[in-house]
Amino acid sequence: MYAFLHLVSTVISIYIWLLIAQAVLSWLVAFGIVNRHNRAVATIGDFLWRVTEPLLRPLRRVLPDLGGIDISPVILILLLWFLRDLMFEYLV
Repeated sequence: MYAFLHLVSTVISIYIWLLIAQAVLSWLVAFGIVNRHNRAVATIGDFLWRVTEPLLRPLRRVLPDLGGIDISPVILILLLWFLRDLMFEYLV
């Protein structure tokens, strides 16, 4: 059971890093530092969007509009940290 919980914890940690990478890439594209027409940037951006968007979309529907500031990745990271800590607190 502990090995399975460790695997789930690792997957959650990897997903948190993917959320951070998606946020950083969106900032870099928004500020014009990286070009979205670059094939490598487009491929990485598409991958990150496809991986993170299914969990971010429901949060964006619930959260109020803050005038262009998207806090859904921060909320999701906090929820994932809470879930991971809760999992180890009650299942181990």
